Amino acid sequence: MREQTWVIIGGGQAAAVAAASLRSAGFQGRVVLIGDEQHLPYERPPLSKEVLVKPEKASLTIHPESFYAENAIECRLGVAAVGLDAEQQVVTLADGSVISFDRLLLATGARARTYPLLDHLGSGVHTVRSLDDAEQLRGHIWPGRRVLVVGGGVIGLEVAASAITMGAEVTVIERNSRLMARGAPQALADILLQLHRDNGVRFVFGAEITEAGKAGNGEINLLLASGETLSGDLVVYGIGVELNVELAVSAGLHVEDGIITNIHGQTSHPHIYAAGDVARQWNPDLQACVRHETWGNAQAQGAAVARAMVTGEPCPQEVPWYWTDQYGQNFQIAGRHTADEWLVRGDRATGKYTLLGLTDGIVTGAMTVNNGREMRPAKALIAARGRIPQGVEICNPGQDLRKLVALCA
Repeated sequence: MREQTWVIIGGGQAAAVAAASLRSAGFQGRVVLIGDEQHLPYERPPLSKEVLVKPEKASLTIHPESFYAENAIECRLGVAAVGLDAEQQVVTLADGSVISFDRLLLATGARARTYPLLDHLGSGVHTVRSLDDAEQLRGHIWPGRRVLVVGGGVIGLEVAASAITMGAEVTVIERNSRLMARGAPQALADILLQLHRDNGVRFVFGAEITEAGKAGNGEINLLLASGETLSGDLVVYGIGVELNVELAVSAGLHVEDGIITNIHGQTSHPHIYAAGDVARQWNPDLQACVRHETWGNAQAQGAAVARAMVTGEPCPQEVPWYWTDQYGQNFQIAGRHTADEWLVRGDRATGKYTLLGLTDGIVTGAMTVNNGREMRPAKALIAARGRIPQGVEICNPGQDLRKLVALCA
């Protein structure tokens, strides 16, 4: 019987986890992992934090090189997949080589959304999406440097915190009226705003950049619609991502804000699967396809889809969750970002507490501040989708959240 060849396209979290999960689930055939970066698959969360501030302590590689050899996983790194023929089940690489596959997993992720108005300035303008991006940026930040951060999302705020820690002066420019407008509860936005202001960050909200120029001395000037001009030595922008769906589109797969997949991670082609940032998977609970751009989703979905490829079992549905570390403080967010009310567990004054979002008496969201030990049971409460029983003092830190899960189930 001919040995089966299963190919994974992608060099990030979902791809690396999927490769390992194919083996742990029992697949004995040939596994080929294709990544366009020269680096072994690595973690992206440290790029805007440890890689900038303490590169000597940054640990990024997901699996050591020996892992791939020991598990007979062929790594084709530094060469991009440029063609996908779904009918012939063939992948073409940039070096001209061709790989035939029996099954394929697309874990192509996303890239930083471009900002032509800023990009035309050339040097001095940065994004942080890859290891090479972060290492390049690190060499341009030092005490006294004026850093203009465009975008008040997670990446922008983490870069701002890192730059302040490195001694720079930072101004954050945000089009919306608040921070993290798309991905966080208002309560977290308020907390982070105050934290950054306490550390010296200046914020400009409702800001529309209309012109961008560079002086002869390298100074960058951004003109806002309000008439204000902001000047700095460099710009770092994070305004969202663009999905790497080109291969899927060229192959005729169903793509609609991501590659559409079923409960098994299977695309519109029966032998092609997708996972991670680029996948929009069917969620039977919500009766809709959903997509998440988080480390947690890439980790869980990469493993689950790989198992599904081997066993045929459906992928379990995870509660959406992510975290951010800023100024040595840890913030974790799970579930929905809006709720009828947010209850506080613990004392805010201690700097260690949990917020639980209730909608119609049901826990639908959670946020921990330096209190990560409560996130796992909080996620379980959200997954249980049960109403909090009368008389339960959920705001009392002495009330074990783990015991509440059974009561709410």
